[in-house]
Amino acid sequence: MNGIYAFVVGPLAWFAWGVFILGSAYRLVSMYQLAKAKDGSSLHFMSFKFGMRSILAWLNPSGTLGWQSNPWTTLVTFVFHICLVVVPLFLLGHVVLWDQFFGISWPTLPDVVADIMSILVLVCCIFFGLRRFLQRDVAFLTTGKDWVAIAIPAMVFLTGVLSYHEIGNPKVMLVLHILSGEIMLISIPFTRLSHMLFGLFTRAYMGSEFGGVRHCKDW
Repeated sequence: MNGIYAFVVGPLAWFAWGVFILGSAYRLVSMYQLAKAKDGSSLHFMSFKFGMRSILAWLNPSGTLGWQSNPWTTLVTFVFHICLVVVPLFLLGHVVLWDQFFGISWPTLPDVVADIMSILVLVCCIFFGLRRFLQRDVAFLTTGKDWVAIAIPAMVFLTGVLSYHEIGNPKVMLVLHILSGEIMLISIPFTRLSHMLFGLFTRAYMGSEFGGVRHCKDW
């Protein structure tokens, strides 16, 4: 098991980060080239002012009609994304690895807070799954890709919680947690999780079009 652990935190981790970085760069460049080829005029009305205005409006849980019309979904969405970003960045175990491999570190979350936030991610994943299964309009649009986008982060945080609480074999759970995290890294550029890369650009594009061309708000 020690050899497997050394492999997943060593060569496999480097491979996962390489695929994530190179894959993300490829997707961003290819999407830019596609937009330029298919609708080059759209790039000319990209506006920092209107794009940022739209982004800030949608970052406010009560700032848009879409958020206001679905308050529970809005709450769960914001809790999910905040915890999904904050926990991996500020979990003590993760920061220790950065310090071990690169000699850099930063403040960390208390373990109890990180544990609660991790459980909240799992609760949010259950909510998203039930919503896609039970809400007719959402279920109609749901495909296998959407389930994968829910399952991958759920597996990352589930194995993390099980490892932290030493449920099952701690070493096995830790290895599964690291593997799940690496699968998520590799998946981000090529699955629905790619909205992590394109979300802000898409919102800036829509804000620029509505604000600069249609002269109205997009929220």
